[in-house]
Amino acid sequence: MTRSERLELVAVVLLATGTIATAWAAYQARQWTGEQAHDYSVGTGSRIAENRSAALANRQVQIDVATFIQWVDARKQGDAALARFYRYRFRDEFKPAFGAWLATRPFTDPDAPETPFAMPEYRLAATAEADRLEATAAVASERAKDANERAGSYMLAVVLLASALFFAGISTRFEAPAIRRAVLGLGAVVLIVTVVWLATFPVELTPIG
Repeated sequence: MTRSERLELVAVVLLATGTIATAWAAYQARQWTGEQAHDYSVGTGSRIAENRSAALANRQVQIDVATFIQWVDARKQGDAALARFYRYRFRDEFKPAFGAWLATRPFTDPDAPETPFAMPEYRLAATAEADRLEATAAVASERAKDANERAGSYMLAVVLLASALFFAGISTRFEAPAIRRAVLGLGAVVLIVTVVWLATFPVELTPIG
């Protein structure tokens, strides 16, 4: 095999390897872009649901505060019937906190909590759900950010591999062996470095959608 034929063989190997690597990098860039879109969608949906749950919790707190104030006023006025009326209408989530608060003797003990809302027993399911959704949204947003960075890295790899393909292709246009070797060498270096870099990237094979 002549020197010229060996150089052409090297160029063919570089072109074949570079083409396969470019296709893989482009595929992964698309996969990670799809993963980014999916995670952003999950994050947005969780934020919307979180806002609904937080709004519900706020309304429930307002109801609890309003009925509790009315109960306090009725008790202060000595209207036992009216006090029972409001106490009977306390929400189920408020009753444990109210009972625990009464157990602290708030009307005689100055060290007792000022209201049932300071009691650890006062817990709203809507608030817990809002916290859960907020955490889900935060995780999804972070994953979307990571996916965006990975997609960008794969696209940069596509550009570098295209450069290697360019050098391998244009090398056949030169007659001087020294120039052909130099151009092929440059293409080989770019290709090898990029392929090694690609090997460090995370892989996404989950179908988009």
